[in-house]
Amino acid sequence: MMTWLRSPLIQIFCLLIALFSPYSIAGNPSWEQFKQEFLSSDGRVIDNGNGNITHTEGQGVAMLMAVQFDDQVTFDKTWGWTKSHLQVREDSLFAWSWSESEGVKDLNNASDGDLFIAWALARAYKKWNDPEYLSASLDISKTIRLKLIKESSGGAVILPGLQGFEKANGYILNLSYWVFPAIAELNQIDPSSQWLDLERTGIKLLKEARFGKWQLPPDWLLIKNKPEPTLNKRFGYDAVRIPLYLIWGKVATKELLKPFQDFWGNFPKPDYLPSWVDLETNAVGNYNASMGFHNIAKLTLNYPNLNSNEILWPDTSQSYYSYMLTFFSQLALEDLKK
Repeated sequence: MMTWLRSPLIQIFCLLIALFSPYSIAGNPSWEQFKQEFLSSDGRVIDNGNGNITHTEGQGVAMLMAVQFDDQVTFDKTWGWTKSHLQVREDSLFAWSWSESEGVKDLNNASDGDLFIAWALARAYKKWNDPEYLSASLDISKTIRLKLIKESSGGAVILPGLQGFEKANGYILNLSYWVFPAIAELNQIDPSSQWLDLERTGIKLLKEARFGKWQLPPDWLLIKNKPEPTLNKRFGYDAVRIPLYLIWGKVATKELLKPFQDFWGNFPKPDYLPSWVDLETNAVGNYNASMGFHNIAKLTLNYPNLNSNEILWPDTSQSYYSYMLTFFSQLALEDLKK
């Protein structure tokens, strides 16, 4: 090494360049772009594809990614906003939506958002060793088990929200709310047979809830004596996350992934995928799915050859949700390569 590079001032200068470079971990360009586009200065994620509301899903996603990019400042800001604006129920769960004009729009919770937040706090504790993160994660995790995990004739299920999903003729469920990697990690900090039962039921339902030409699961499912789609008989916006969570949670099998691989493999043109399919008529959407959908499809089609995946980043014209799916695809790949 040249002797001038040994100078303490030069070394400090090089360190600063590394820290603030757009290609460093802390300055990951995709993370910085997400914060610029969707994260307000006070710590709320703005869903530009959903009327600019803020919801628990978005807050949990931002918290998970802040941990991933070792950005504790953003994590604390986002968690602080979430606590003060959304954790306003009588239990430890979160009001699922908020708008700048109305404040809390709906006090009912969304279970995937609750899972994301508890999971992010558990990961934050592991990275930064702050016991307050662990305490908050445990509080949410135990409340999820107490209030949202129910016993059905087919096993343990998770209600999408505390209100409105228990019907006289069964449960309305969303199979994309089985966030398998979150379930596994919450079982580590809050061990319970409920988590294991929930995982088993989710896998069982994915084997049973298969409809249409490609035998895909619907976005929303009604469980009576047997699973059946609700009125909107589509695989699309919600259910697209299912194969990602199977792979990320290390519970994917050839049998479980086959319907998704068959469907997406039917569209070999690399830059086009339909955004939904009607599970009754087999008609497909006539517009291209977002980049987030494409990333999940690519991961699923290439599985188990994870090294062949390259994340494609949305441009700023695409929605928060496309970024969310892309971030989760990236994070899944990084977790699985550890």
